Amino acid sequence: MEINLILNAGISAVLSAMLALTGYSGKTASNSGGTSEAASAETTESAADTEENNMTSLEVIRAMGNGINLGNTLEAYNHQAYINGSSATSGEIVWGQPRTTQEMIQGMKAAGFDTIRIPIAWTNGMNYESGDYTIDSALMDRVDEVVTWALDADMYVIINDHWDGGWWGMFGSAEQETRDKAMEMYKAMWTQIGEHFADRSYKLIFESANEELGDRLNDKEITGSRGVLSEKECYETTNEINSEFVKLIRSLGGRNADRFLLIAGYNTDITKTCDDRFQMPEDTADSKLLLSVHYYTPWDYCGTDGVNQWGSPQDYDEQNGLFEKLSKFSKQGYGVVIGEYAVMLKNGGIKQDTDKFYDNLLDNCDLYDYCPVLWDCSNFYKRITNTLSDEALAELFSSRAAANEAGKSTEEIKAAAKEKIESTRRIAEENALADVEIAPSDDAAVAWIMYQSADYTKSYSVGDTYDPTNKTKGIKDKNVIITGAGTYTVSLDFTECGAAKGAAFSALGISNGEDLFPGYTISIDKILINNSPYQLNGKEFTTSDDKHCTRVNLYNAWVNDLPKEVRTPDGDFTDCSAQIMDISDKTSVSNISITFTVHEP
Repeated sequence: MEINLILNAGISAVLSAMLALTGYSGKTASNSGGTSEAASAETTESAADTEENNMTSLEVIRAMGNGINLGNTLEAYNHQAYINGSSATSGEIVWGQPRTTQEMIQGMKAAGFDTIRIPIAWTNGMNYESGDYTIDSALMDRVDEVVTWALDADMYVIINDHWDGGWWGMFGSAEQETRDKAMEMYKAMWTQIGEHFADRSYKLIFESANEELGDRLNDKEITGSRGVLSEKECYETTNEINSEFVKLIRSLGGRNADRFLLIAGYNTDITKTCDDRFQMPEDTADSKLLLSVHYYTPWDYCGTDGVNQWGSPQDYDEQNGLFEKLSKFSKQGYGVVIGEYAVMLKNGGIKQDTDKFYDNLLDNCDLYDYCPVLWDCSNFYKRITNTLSDEALAELFSSRAAANEAGKSTEEIKAAAKEKIESTRRIAEENALADVEIAPSDDAAVAWIMYQSADYTKSYSVGDTYDPTNKTKGIKDKNVIITGAGTYTVSLDFTECGAAKGAAFSALGISNGEDLFPGYTISIDKILINNSPYQLNGKEFTTSDDKHCTRVNLYNAWVNDLPKEVRTPDGDFTDCSAQIMDISDKTSVSNISITFTVHEP
């Protein structure tokens, strides 16, 4: 269901009133020489701007509230067109988005977004191949115009250099001359940006990079070959670039001396950024550095159409755990910006369980004082019509607007978020267990099929701990309690969630088998795939990795030699293999069934 934000004069009047309450001035920009009436007015520091300047890194994060990206717009890469004579601003629409208007920005603010991130490809207006790093004034003025609209709407504004054709790969070149050019270009770019916006509001935040600081320093788009930096050197170069960025901006005068700066993490990946090899730069300003990471975990759900469900106890544990890990930086006094997060479909629209994913993510941001900035390319906020595509999400984002949380103390917000996170996780586990026929127990030996599809989109209780809640939503299982020697059947059915593509790993497991039935062995009688018999490639063997779970590997690519502790019913190990099945990713598995016999020692 789409929600109209700006459709007629009546609604526009309401919007104007809302914006007046948030400090919207109603001024428009004229781009003569990159200046405007609004920009001139901002040169004189207002009381509100003084307040911004007095904030610490952690305090400004709370004020930034909930954010949105102006995705696929000013960072749309069109450099070659510029070189061939096109306007420096011609790239704005080449990735399918409409030209940005002031009305769009106002609508985003009205929808509950207090922060806007504006990704930019600066080389769209730069003939850097010739050694000229001058940014075309038309591009600078256009960025100025959009920034001014956002500041006038009382939004925090983040600008960066965003992928930009992969020129960042010059930093990983085998040629020192190319590396030196990369740093020269980087400094020239930010010198111009910093000087142009030197006197703009403290609500304007500069971001050192997008996702390029890390492995992508070895990108080959420009250099033509993969870079030569080791991971250690990528970390070192990332730290160097961030350090040079801070030193440069601080030297450029105006409000740059103590402007908030957003430092890109390693790959903007939480785990890699939390590695001790990543270091926040030193700064002459006190508590003015923020950290940027992105969140698209799990990628199979967030970034592909392969997984369409989210919300298992394990899903919540993964998200909650990573956000807790990230608090390493807020404990050190750095505000954290989740510069991008999203659940995407190739054809646009809203994927199932997106509301659950976003709601828990926003709760974590409330708990740990992070600013979440939604990646959006008109999937949620429809820029052509200024409408919102989903009613539930519209309410969710609106509820997190700074205005709607005004009057609540930080302690109240954190306590409510913590309670809700714990409650949501508990409900997820209760719901998962409600569908379980055989619950885990230390007193029972339960047989089940461990399964991970070749594309990692379908999984069921992988690992030696029997956990029937740890599965892709929609998988139907038939597990069985082992009572002693005898023949049993277990199965998995993927029909409801969509057929699995082959197998990256699979095994038959018996929980507590080594404890309750020590020395017993297992033989495979029959395997059915899609209700048809499957011919085994070798002979199965019985073993245990953890000395508790009894296991028969069906396909385990990591086991090429027989383990030291291995047994078979007949004591013959000839032709034994951990890869008795071999299902490629082209094999569509709707169901799998295994009939097996348990033998006494």
